[in-house]
Amino acid sequence: MPEFLPISRADMRARGWVQCDFVYIIGDAYVDHPSFGHAIISRVLERAGYKVGIISQPDWKNPDSIAALGEPRLGFLVMGGNMDSMVNHYAVSKKHRQTDAYTPGGVMGKRPDYAVVVYCNLIRRTFKKTPILIGGIEASLRRLAHYDYWSDKLKRSILLDAQADLLIYGMGERAIVQAANALNDGMDVRDITYIDGTVYKTRTEDFLPDSIRLPSYESLCADKANYARSFYTQYKNTDPFTARQLVEPYGEHEFVVQNPPQKPLSQAEMDGIYDLPYCRTYHPSYEKLGGVPAISEIKFSLTSCRGCFGACSFCALTFHQGRIIQTRSHASILREAEEMTHEKDFKGYIHDVGGPTANFRQPACKKQLTKGACQSRQCLFPTPCKNMIADHSDYLALLRKLRKLPGVKKVFIRSGIRFDYLLADPSDVFFKELVRYHVSGQLKVAPEHVSDAVLSKMGKPAHIVYLRFLDKYNQHNRREGLTQYVVPYLMSSHPGCTMREAVALAEYLRDTGHQPEQVQDFYPTPSTLSTVMYYTGLDPRTMEPVYVPKNPHEKAMQRALIQYKDPKNYKLVHEALEKAGREDLIGFGPKCLIRPRRGEAVPPEKAPKPQPDAAAKSRRQAGNPAQRGKRR
Repeated sequence: MPEFLPISRADMRARGWVQCDFVYIIGDAYVDHPSFGHAIISRVLERAGYKVGIISQPDWKNPDSIAALGEPRLGFLVMGGNMDSMVNHYAVSKKHRQTDAYTPGGVMGKRPDYAVVVYCNLIRRTFKKTPILIGGIEASLRRLAHYDYWSDKLKRSILLDAQADLLIYGMGERAIVQAANALNDGMDVRDITYIDGTVYKTRTEDFLPDSIRLPSYESLCADKANYARSFYTQYKNTDPFTARQLVEPYGEHEFVVQNPPQKPLSQAEMDGIYDLPYCRTYHPSYEKLGGVPAISEIKFSLTSCRGCFGACSFCALTFHQGRIIQTRSHASILREAEEMTHEKDFKGYIHDVGGPTANFRQPACKKQLTKGACQSRQCLFPTPCKNMIADHSDYLALLRKLRKLPGVKKVFIRSGIRFDYLLADPSDVFFKELVRYHVSGQLKVAPEHVSDAVLSKMGKPAHIVYLRFLDKYNQHNRREGLTQYVVPYLMSSHPGCTMREAVALAEYLRDTGHQPEQVQDFYPTPSTLSTVMYYTGLDPRTMEPVYVPKNPHEKAMQRALIQYKDPKNYKLVHEALEKAGREDLIGFGPKCLIRPRRGEAVPPEKAPKPQPDAAAKSRRQAGNPAQRGKRR
């Protein structure tokens, strides 16, 4: 029976430990499930023979909280959580969120803003020389100079502000063991400069011969165009087979150096990670607090893949997991599913089988596992590459096996289907079985917008592709005798979206009769192409200017247009239509979005035709012989 790792001195004594090799500081509650990064990293280190203790959500106002397990023999590991701490705390409006799904009882405020920096500085107050290694999504996406939406400025590499020694970016399983082994062998942490998937700081200029020197931090702050160019250089160096070492200067004598990414994990390595002895739930000490809400989303879901070659502009997956798909074997996934069926609260429903994109179960093309993903083009955008292999047969075989497991009633797919990849598959077998077996009444997909101008900035396929997908989806449902709907994710205020495009999206919703309950306003999170567009007003891929809706009132108007039927949005929608020069949509006609204000003049062509009252209609019918005959 798996045991949780120590969270107290008493737990250490129960294991016979005097000292931990590593103390892991995490911004989330301690959940020993492979959907949580801290669970994977700690179990991987445990398998490698290291003693890992966990300090979850320490009180950053109390220096003693960081020393609860004593000084580790080799170093501290620090991670902000499964989400960037600022995204966790704030909505795109910069208003505080009310709940935190990664904290016991959903309580907000148990971690600080910029958690990685705060935790590391807290460690440094007590442990001056102990090595600090940082990782996770917050560190990974802030590894070099980056635009920070919440402070509205360009920030330095988090490695410098955190006073940490080494940053592990990406998923990190291989890199953390290599770093642990180096420390265990007595190597000074400052000399660990050779591990792929890491970032280090140095005052010497001893770099690889083919390294790329990026513009200095000072020049990035002085000229936004420099930042756009620098970011695109980074973007083109995210592939583990072709990337070069990147060097970012800070002043004259300090450098932050990013080594190329780690190579993709083999299927056997992926299986080994997900087959580790996880407890698969939150630490029992949280039970009295109401548990950890996030577990409900993943407890009965299965991770089948990593990586995404969709490469949407607003998504950071290219920078974190990379574009090359890594998969688990059927046997590994089926073992996990079979164990799941024995859980006392399992009702027969597997909630999801997927990853960043559910229907990616292989690299986009044959060359990616030896030569990497292309620097100069995307696999799916603007149209599918001729070398891409769109094939769902492996995923389909996996789903069929899962459906046959004893105790399994239904297997759903909820982590997102890339519909342009689905359409590129010459076989319709997966599409048919998706509709027949794997939709729970509603299929969520992400067209994001209807304007091709906006979609091109998003890195998404043209709107006509989504319409083709809808047609086929509806055809398959009719053939199956099913009534199942598509719920589209839509985004407002993305760079490139003027009020004209926002109105076009509202017109599409009018014509289709869809009324979104939720609207996602574009959120400029660290290290995405879209965030660079937001900050610089330039598309890093072309260096051409991009219109960016930044004014909060304009963003509110774009958001309101998507929910134009909501009475509380009336004023904003009215103003938006006037701003866009689309007063033709204010009136009583079938194409109008809203009615005019009381007393507002309406052109005759938009005015409603007068309807006779019932009495007048009755009198006319009584005077019409044909009508009288009908009544008799």
